[in-house]
Amino acid sequence: MSNLVITIARQFGSGGREIGKALADKLGIEFYDRELLRLAAKESGIDEELFENADEQPSNSFLYSAVMGNHVSLNSFLGYNDCITNDKLFIFTIETIRKLAQEKSCVIVGRCADYILKDHENCVNVFIHANYEDRLKTVMETKELTKEQAKSLIKKTDKRRSAYYSYYSDKTWGDVNEYDLCVNSSNLTVEKAADVIDFYIKNRK
Repeated sequence: MSNLVITIARQFGSGGREIGKALADKLGIEFYDRELLRLAAKESGIDEELFENADEQPSNSFLYSAVMGNHVSLNSFLGYNDCITNDKLFIFTIETIRKLAQEKSCVIVGRCADYILKDHENCVNVFIHANYEDRLKTVMETKELTKEQAKSLIKKTDKRRSAYYSYYSDKTWGDVNEYDLCVNSSNLTVEKAADVIDFYIKNRK
């Protein structure tokens, strides 16, 4: 069997990154989140800052601005070709993720990894979500924001991740039918949530 790869998609404020890291530690395998950007930059020879700016954003295009509900000016429309840069960066990200899956077992957070590795025979796709009030509390505490600021950031981040996923795949972000396992982290500690995923992996058919 090929290397085990667990992909983690997550609602903002649900603790998905922390759960993914705890799971990787439990399984004794590598963990990749923003580290993917550094690897993609190294492999491609492109400045890492460009990957940072394009991270989990489909483009700076007119279409993307419309999807995100932002004000669209004539200047942004004339800058439509900016999306080519982001698309090229995404291609390098694809290559990096596929190379990692070939080389080692690992946990990968975000970046459409579940879609990119849809043909990888030993891939488990997990979606981490949580009750809104719990997410709100987490974001307020970790980001030191007011309640209204946290609400705005949650809405924008989830919307951005959804748009990114829809832009680069033919699937719907957060659709339970697209994942092997969905975990509500509201009533679980980070370690217990990692235990749930670990149990699933070891007991799946």
